[in-house]
Amino acid sequence: MSGGVRGHSGHHIGQVVFRAVITLLMVAILNFLLFRVIPGDPAAMLLAGARSSVTTEQMQAQRQSWGLDKPLVPDQLVSYLSTTLQGDFGYSFKFRGKRVGELIMERLPATLALAGLAQIVAIIFGVFLGTYAGWRRGGVIDNLTTGTSLALYSTPPFWLGMLLVVAFSTMLGWLPGYGSYSPGAGAGSFLTGLIDRLRHLTLPGLAVALGLIGQYVVVARAAMSDVVTEDYMVTARAKGLTNGQMLMRHAFRNALLPVVTLITLNLGYVVAGAITVEAVFAWPGIGSLTVEALNARDYPVLQGIFLLLGASIVFANLIADLIYGLLDPRVR
Repeated sequence: MSGGVRGHSGHHIGQVVFRAVITLLMVAILNFLLFRVIPGDPAAMLLAGARSSVTTEQMQAQRQSWGLDKPLVPDQLVSYLSTTLQGDFGYSFKFRGKRVGELIMERLPATLALAGLAQIVAIIFGVFLGTYAGWRRGGVIDNLTTGTSLALYSTPPFWLGMLLVVAFSTMLGWLPGYGSYSPGAGAGSFLTGLIDRLRHLTLPGLAVALGLIGQYVVVARAAMSDVVTEDYMVTARAKGLTNGQMLMRHAFRNALLPVVTLITLNLGYVVAGAITVEAVFAWPGIGSLTVEALNARDYPVLQGIFLLLGASIVFANLIADLIYGLLDPRVR
């Protein structure tokens, strides 16, 4: 029996991994084709800063040097896929031959810090408030929490960011409203520099976290509301279990299934969702790099960024499927 269960579980894992690989391949192909339909010639953008007029021969030579003169399919597509599999994302047009991987790795820590802080805050407050509201549904706290969460969930993060800047930076002056550090902050002690960076991180992190809190509260409350009406909860109460025992032994784990799925999925989506917030706060992460590359028609950088975002979402879906299978044996 146990061997059959393990075999079935292994088959489920294999299917999940296979789907993730195929999806990632489709993302890579779509990622390549998507940026080729954007108006504008990257060769012209590369030579836009030339002091003298650019001749047709110079333009053609520039296109040849970057491989833009070859047929889109299959030459450029095959070259893109083969180099991507080798971990080579090419060279940036805008940043004059700098490797795309280096550019992304320079900006990625700032985005991960922003997304990581937002996720931690949102998970702690969102899951707790949503679980409590679903357990005590119909009360004052439930109505207040649900109404506020729906408002936060429906508000774009960049709009929340602008409101936070106006309130806490412009009007009150409590926190900085842009950048990741203050000039000269690095000259002091490590603690001084850390506090300065945390102050700069507070408002953008809060802008992303508030929207996530709204999601977690809504999902956790709905899941808990469904669980408390199940027959096994009635049986548990008839056995004389206390509210705390019923919550921890029966209700919380079953209500956690959709919440865990949402958390793992948000691990991928929150990186992409933080782009607009980074633009509001001039946060030096992947979002600002995306805007710069988009304005310059920098195909290699845009492809690298969106492949990273697509891969993060695919990987998050993979983790969600695996965790869901562990929590709910029926999935296997």
